[in-house]
Amino acid sequence: MRPIPSDALTRTGVLAVLRAPDASLYEPVVRTLAESGVRCIELTLTTPGTIAALPRLIAAAGEAEIGVGTVREEHEARAAIDAGARFLVSPGIMPGVAEAASAREVPVYPGAMTPTEVDAAWRLGAAAVKIFPAATVGPDYIGQLRGPFPDVRTLPSGGIALDEIPAWIAAGCIAVSLGGPLLGDAFAGGSLVALRDRAEQALAAVAHGRGA
Repeated sequence: MRPIPSDALTRTGVLAVLRAPDASLYEPVVRTLAESGVRCIELTLTTPGTIAALPRLIAAAGEAEIGVGTVREEHEARAAIDAGARFLVSPGIMPGVAEAASAREVPVYPGAMTPTEVDAAWRLGAAAVKIFPAATVGPDYIGQLRGPFPDVRTLPSGGIALDEIPAWIAAGCIAVSLGGPLLGDAFAGGSLVALRDRAEQALAAVAHGRGA
């Protein structure tokens, strides 16, 4: 049975993607995002120490759910799930990752771009397909995909500016995945107040897109 995206993701429509120089920098950003209403946060394996820090960050996140991204290997998927990850994200189609997630009934969001890749990701049991890199194709691409793939849930990721969110949501995406445009300089000593403002702007943009 295909896992479905969590209510935390589909209700708020924002997946925050955190890439930091080290996992020790995660907690203030995670807390700020969660307090701002972001309920779905991805911690990436390109950040050293992510798996070890996961239980502590899950506790710090309150009502927000924490998942792990940039998962490319089956053993990484298993380790992330064992540490408490609520979902997995991969940059491409990694069958071992999808199989590990399916075995534990954890939603997985594999990356894809072409129609062939989208079909392959969906057949592997994706809860939604991460359209990556989204900025390369634009929101109109989602409408084109809906013709042959009307049932495929899509989650665009990569280079989406905050003011572009409504167009992606109006195109039919279940949510948007946001990295740099949302995080800004938060991991380089930037203002957490400004981060909160961007998070609230992103959530409002999703609501605007759904009302369009």
